[in-house]
Amino acid sequence: MRAVTIASGRFELRQRPDPVLQPDQVLIGVRGAGLNAADLQQARGDYPAPTGWPADIPGLEVSGEVLEVGSSVRGAQVGDRVMALVGGGGHAERIAVPTDLLLPVPDTTPWSQAGGFPEAFSTAWDALVTQAGIAAGERVLITGAAGGVGTAMVQIAAISGADVVASVRRTELHGEVASLVPENGRLEVVTPDGEADCGPFDVIVELVGGDDCLDRVQLLRTGGRILIVGVQGGMTAPLRMFDLMLKRARLIGTTIRGRSPAEKALLAHRLRTHVVPLLAQGRVRVPIEATYPLQAHDDAYTHLSGAGKFGKIVLTP
Repeated sequence: MRAVTIASGRFELRQRPDPVLQPDQVLIGVRGAGLNAADLQQARGDYPAPTGWPADIPGLEVSGEVLEVGSSVRGAQVGDRVMALVGGGGHAERIAVPTDLLLPVPDTTPWSQAGGFPEAFSTAWDALVTQAGIAAGERVLITGAAGGVGTAMVQIAAISGADVVASVRRTELHGEVASLVPENGRLEVVTPDGEADCGPFDVIVELVGGDDCLDRVQLLRTGGRILIVGVQGGMTAPLRMFDLMLKRARLIGTTIRGRSPAEKALLAHRLRTHVVPLLAQGRVRVPIEATYPLQAHDDAYTHLSGAGKFGKIVLTP
């Protein structure tokens, strides 16, 4: 099979052996595979794949058809439309995935949208609902809200009944972000300079990182929470600890890739139960910035590295 392969920090398209199917796995013919900042971090050597997943093939989310099932698999069959959050190996023509990670793809969902759904919406649901315990009526700030995870965060926060403030640096994307929530929803789209005027906040989701990202502690209500989810803008930041103490605030760091198989299976169950139905009903969607064939992976990753994106970039093997 063809697969994007990390070699000396670069992405190359190579021929690789087909995955060896384990008894509890299905073989998926990949039709859509989202790109994520973690793929760039893996190429730099900052974010290695967990044990059991290809160490040199990027790709954390896939959609496609089941081509083959393992000997102990129940509840999945050849031809099923599925998607999954995986530990790596998604940017290839085929991938073997444990059945407890599979999510069904609604009949009305295109492969490209399904390929960009698992990572963004798993991250959004887990961070906002499981980690932060978001509640109806709370005020939520989401930074970097135009990206793949950001657009999912905006939608999950709005569906949870929160008042959402989406921070987007590029004003030309404000209308696109505003379109994520129905007109009767509660969403404001601002530039970073306008964040302070919209506070205080019960929850702040940090998707960008950078030297000054923790200054936003001052924008919290007493007892508020800051979620650190993305750090592409910089991986270190000073914190005035007394500000955190005065707010009686919680600082929560979260990532999914390094979790145990049992934790990932539980998260997949929550997505199947709570979020995939929203996708099937059209209540959430996956905005697609661009799609690229596998042989154009260099263009896709260059696009990912640039600014001004709305939604997901997806490979279509």
